[in-house]
Amino acid sequence: MAHRLDSLDKKILELIIADARIPFLEVARACNVSGAAIHQRIQKLTSLGILKGSQFNIDPEKIGYETCAYIGLYLKDPEKFDDVVEELRKIPEVVECHYTTGSYDMFIKIYAYNNHHLLTVIHDKLQPLGLSRSETIISFNEAINRPISIVDRAAEDENDEY
Repeated sequence: MAHRLDSLDKKILELIIADARIPFLEVARACNVSGAAIHQRIQKLTSLGILKGSQFNIDPEKIGYETCAYIGLYLKDPEKFDDVVEELRKIPEVVECHYTTGSYDMFIKIYAYNNHHLLTVIHDKLQPLGLSRSETIISFNEAINRPISIVDRAAEDENDEY
């Protein structure tokens, strides 16, 4: 169930999304509340699962991963989803895994050093997981990568149902 964000929650999220390293006191000043209030709100947003921590983002290409690929996986035995996910967790090149609708059983994102490394990952690490087949899409360039924006849904909720 979605949690309703009040205006202070939204302002806090906007500020920390823009700069995850912003000091809480700076957030407090921008929101005209105490540092303790910001700390409590951040803890509340974290305990609700709205905030999932903070992290540094690495540019994969800068450390040698020149190939980004999305792979649709078809499992021989779709009942083995959980087992396959556990095995995918052990493959460092796999950075995302999604259960999907449509023709694929799963959809993953991987980074490889180059196309030869990509082929090795598919052949040596993915095929043994019990795939009937896979479809690979190579990304030439990431055009958009951003966090979800905090939108004021109050006006939208009056007109639309979600």
